[in-house]
Amino acid sequence: MGAEEGSRREEYLARIHRVQDYVETHLDQELSLRELAAVACFSPFHFHRIFSAMVGEPLHRFVLRLRLEKAASQLLHNPKKSVTEVALDCGFGGSAAFARAFRAEFGMSGSEWRRRCEAERRGAGMAGSKKRKTVGKEGKDQEQDLGSTGDGVRNGPDATSRREPMPIKAAGSVRVEETTPLNVAYVRHIGPYAGDAELFKGLFGKLMSWAGPRGLLRFPETRMLCVYHDNPDVTEPEKLRVSACITVPKGTPVEGEVGTMEVPGGRYAFAHFELDPSEYGAAWTWVYGTWLPSSGYQPDDRPCFELYLNDPNQHPEHKHVVEIVAPVRPL
Repeated sequence: MGAEEGSRREEYLARIHRVQDYVETHLDQELSLRELAAVACFSPFHFHRIFSAMVGEPLHRFVLRLRLEKAASQLLHNPKKSVTEVALDCGFGGSAAFARAFRAEFGMSGSEWRRRCEAERRGAGMAGSKKRKTVGKEGKDQEQDLGSTGDGVRNGPDATSRREPMPIKAAGSVRVEETTPLNVAYVRHIGPYAGDAELFKGLFGKLMSWAGPRGLLRFPETRMLCVYHDNPDVTEPEKLRVSACITVPKGTPVEGEVGTMEVPGGRYAFAHFELDPSEYGAAWTWVYGTWLPSSGYQPDDRPCFELYLNDPNQHPEHKHVVEIVAPVRPL
């Protein structure tokens, strides 16, 4: 691929990423093809085909999947919220339409999903594993085992294969505070990422190579973070989205593969860790499986992220000093 061809593809990716960001922050609203095509600066006639070819799923399927995954997370983490309230909050016109879509996606009703998740979280086990229906290469319905959804694990081993409790790594401290929005530049990866240190190194390498010559690296003012857009206990691995980010001034021009977005402000829990590279999954497990259930808070719908506070090469034990930042609201 020549330089000019690569640059054109990067521009297309940047436009697709803008649409994904827009959909993620407007799931409770009607989203028309014309509206989303305008976000991408493509004509509606061509946009649907471009999106499908580059993302690997049709636009309507992408929107529906994000709505259902958001609903699945809300049913798990917001026990006081009715199924109908969850459906409306996730952009469904009513409970009947939501019920049909949820059952088609997960093979069970929203109420049953909530009961099974709650039973597993209490250690009662389940009569059968939670299944998600997918369409195979031959067009036939298949089922994907979702494993445990009770611990919010990221970067950990495949939940479907574990028989022993996940290891945990307790935070040195946790604080909860209100924050203002962060304007960031990002390079995004779509696909599996668990335990792939080279992947994250490559993402930040691209971002730093772009930011350095533009005078945007002003440490310690500049902050480095990874934003996780999807729940890996719900979203299929090949569709997971993660963005390597640095904070930049609002209005910073970007180009090619580099995009900009706003990380929402609000109330977050900041869990402070010193980690070996292999301990990230254990740290996420502690935050969502140990601290959160006893904190008086529940997860909010904003993305969570990791905030990186040091250069591990400068640490005497090469530890990663990091804060896992989880959006929360009162239980």
